Amino acid sequence: MRRPFALLAAALLVGAFAVPASAADGDEGFTISDPRITESSGLAASRLHPGIYWTHNDSDDGPYLYAVDSSTGKTVARITLSGIGSPRDVEAISIGPGNRIFVGDIGDNLGGTWPYVWIYELPEPKRLTDRTIRATQYVVKYADGARDAESLVVHPKTGRVYIIDKKEDGGHLYEGPATLSPSGTNVFKPIAPVDLWATDAALSPDGERLAVRGYFGGIWYDWNGGKIKRQGRLDVPLQGQGESVSYSADGTKLMYGSEGADSSVEAEDAPGADDAKSPPARGSSQQTSNGDGGDGMSGRVKAGALALAAGAALVWALKRLRRRPS
Repeated sequence: MRRPFALLAAALLVGAFAVPASAADGDEGFTISDPRITESSGLAASRLHPGIYWTHNDSDDGPYLYAVDSSTGKTVARITLSGIGSPRDVEAISIGPGNRIFVGDIGDNLGGTWPYVWIYELPEPKRLTDRTIRATQYVVKYADGARDAESLVVHPKTGRVYIIDKKEDGGHLYEGPATLSPSGTNVFKPIAPVDLWATDAALSPDGERLAVRGYFGGIWYDWNGGKIKRQGRLDVPLQGQGESVSYSADGTKLMYGSEGADSSVEAEDAPGADDAKSPPARGSSQQTSNGDGGDGMSGRVKAGALALAAGAALVWALKRLRRRPS
């Protein structure tokens, strides 16, 4: 029985030091290795496929979306959008209720002169293979005239679409119609100021926090039903041309991306994430949202305790083996 006990202790020790699921899902950052992706301008964490992030090029690429595996940085699927015109300046991507992908062809490098821009909507594929998917195209105008924009978010509960325009001295959060119309013009109206030259934005998975990034910094807001309230600054990494941000699928991280070949996606803790978690009722055995398991120990603390116990057991077992008579 001594040898099996030693093997069991060793197995426990290896298991205790295994990479946590969040790290395996890429929440510690990754590098996009696909040579076709040289202008990654939007980023969205899949909730259907753990560890997958959707991205796209800025312009001069075509109607393509790329599913990148964050554990390797490699593209596992390229989606070709059909049923739309020729994309002009794709700047943002977001995922709404029912795993619907929204793509914002909302950039305007001419300084806000296009009479209209477009949004494309398509279902996220259940299988990640290269394929063509028909999308719905929406025509978008702004209530106060044409403008440049690079930030689009979809509320994860209501499905309503919002855009933030890109202005050096700060822009506005624009709200779209409750339901987008594929046949008419969808007018977006300004509802709140945004104190940043915004290059991308993301809503937390629970729809309670809005993160807005720029080239050199960022701000996060309490969503407050769209009447956003500024809460603080974001710890945005210094990147060559930082143009994308996404919450991780569990909402604990903010993932910051940049344009360029072999561009890196860097992870930072998402502010306010812990505040949104409610403690379990006293005496409840339900696992808490931060992985405590109801015993007041965090996942990392429990992993450390398990490692210590397994290590002690392994040492004890080896000593017993050495004492065996020859």
